[in-house]
Amino acid sequence: MQRRNKPEVLAPAGNLRGLKTAVDYGADAVYCGGKAFGMRSAPKNLSLEDFEEGSRYAHERGARVYVTCNVLPRNNEVEAMREYIGQLKDTGVDALIVSDIGVMLMAREVAPNLELHVSTQAGVTNYQAANAFYQLGARRVVLAREMDLQAVRDIRARIPDDLDIECFVHGAMCMAFSGRCLFSNYLTGRDGNHGECAQPCRWKYSIVEEKRPGQYFPIEQTKEGAYLFNSQDMNMLAHIDDLLDSGATSLKIEGRSKSAYYIAAMTNAYKTAVDAYMVQRGFEDEDGTVLKPFHDRVIRPSDPDYGKPEITDSIMEHADGAFAGKPDIAAVPITSAGEPDDLSYHARSTRRKSNTAAEILPKGWYHAGVRPAEHVSLPDWLLDEPDKVAHRDYSTGFYYPEHKVQQSTDRSAYFRAWLVVGEVLSWSPEDGGRVTIMSRNKIEAGQEVEFVLPGAAPLAYTIPAGGFRDAEGHWVEAINNPAHVFSMPCPQEVPVNAAIRSRTKKPTLKAE
Repeated sequence: MQRRNKPEVLAPAGNLRGLKTAVDYGADAVYCGGKAFGMRSAPKNLSLEDFEEGSRYAHERGARVYVTCNVLPRNNEVEAMREYIGQLKDTGVDALIVSDIGVMLMAREVAPNLELHVSTQAGVTNYQAANAFYQLGARRVVLAREMDLQAVRDIRARIPDDLDIECFVHGAMCMAFSGRCLFSNYLTGRDGNHGECAQPCRWKYSIVEEKRPGQYFPIEQTKEGAYLFNSQDMNMLAHIDDLLDSGATSLKIEGRSKSAYYIAAMTNAYKTAVDAYMVQRGFEDEDGTVLKPFHDRVIRPSDPDYGKPEITDSIMEHADGAFAGKPDIAAVPITSAGEPDDLSYHARSTRRKSNTAAEILPKGWYHAGVRPAEHVSLPDWLLDEPDKVAHRDYSTGFYYPEHKVQQSTDRSAYFRAWLVVGEVLSWSPEDGGRVTIMSRNKIEAGQEVEFVLPGAAPLAYTIPAGGFRDAEGHWVEAINNPAHVFSMPCPQEVPVNAAIRSRTKKPTLKAE
């Protein structure tokens, strides 16, 4: 496998539409599950016919498709897994994501032409494990979510350059070890390892005193109760240069159960950020012409500068400054309408100093450093994109030891400040430009909306008065029937399937 000349943006998809949406909005690859043996059963997932169509669609546009086969199969599932992999190999997909070593060896035998990617469920936390999987035929390891940036560098420095490192950059965090949680099994009988997790870590908990049955007391004395295990969502958009410089080759967005709008918005955001990184690091020009192959900035043991104390760790040195002044939503003043004063500044990270003991390294062993470079700057509109999808409070996961993910102990709901109001079906230049849409929520004259455009900032547009028509061409006062076809004036051409969103009148704690 040749070294990549550009970092990969890896997007999720829970169905064929999500796959195509991800590709349309710039994904270099899409990961998705089939009807069996994936770690998510809530989405509809893809049939073998869907994989064939999706692979053709992706390949025609320069993207790839990976299939999750990352459950730990029980004894009575082994032969069914073998049959399933045999079916997948003929659909045109590019790689299998596996966690079980037996499944890996089985896949090498049954589908030798498919790449093997080691799932985060395998818990790869060190270079020895990564190298062992490489020797077994893996061409990518998806690191455990518990890894910090220094661990990513140390792994990158001691594995072959043609072994990809895939890292999560956005989405839900699991409260247990890389998704291998038995909490759901214990409380509900729903097996998290087989994609049926009931997410009891998000539930509201209280205590009951033995002699007063039926009387429930919040563990923290608030009316909201206590959410004991409720981790924040990850958001590394503003820090992808730190991650790419540290050796990641693929940036993974979590969310196979999410909507097509979420997939479009987050894929577009991270793809745009990677493009900015490539230009500002000198790998490409503004037109996307390759100037030099992409390569990380990790100093390897074979490098003469390895272990030299004068090589400043600029990433960690400036981490405090990068995180300063970015409050959690709980600290943001609330107006009388219940809306934070500055939604665009909402909770990109939270700060917590590490209390771990000083590390003692073996003699002659050094952490891999990173050659200093200027921070990659991103436009404000791009940094605001994560706040325009439903999300829990954000953090940067475990990447920065002094700014680790925390739990949101006052609620488990999502925060939503923007609402999808429609999806573009077609655009016509007639009458100065008209867009036909499938409605999702109310649209009225004077309303400010945004069209989510691939590879560009969203198109802000104020809806003019007197221009709405229903599917029969009759004039209507407003668009107020969900799942109906309408048209309205729009002088600028917009792509088919583009989402139309609008700020909610009052933010809600609710998923899409």
